[in-house]
Amino acid sequence: MKPLLIDETKSIYLQIAELIENDILSGTIEEDGQVPSTNQFAKVLQINPATAAKGINLLVDEGILFKKRGVGMFVSEGAKSMVLKKRRKQFAEIELPRLFHEAQAVQITKEELIQMIMELKEGRHNDNV
Repeated sequence: MKPLLIDETKSIYLQIAELIENDILSGTIEEDGQVPSTNQFAKVLQINPATAAKGINLLVDEGILFKKRGVGMFVSEGAKSMVLKKRRKQFAEIELPRLFHEAQAVQITKEELIQMIMELKEGRHNDNV
């Protein structure tokens, strides 16, 4: 579990859900792997256990996690593809339009935007923007 950097603009329980999703995507927690307990999250992140439970239960409701009674929470089979599908949809519906509108506002052409993306992907950054 990587440390949670509190984002004041987003509810902590949503950040916990995203933290678990990130661990699933990176392979840190594999399918059928156990997720840290609400008490572990609460202790490490210094939050209320109910807040941690809310983030975990969100993923249970989405079918990404499942509960083994008396044992804990585990990653569902197919969870990685579920998270990828969810995140791609969020990117297309939220991040991409935001990026597009900002690019238009500062008069970045399609070609310039593509070039910026390619440079970012290659680990280069153009300071002459």
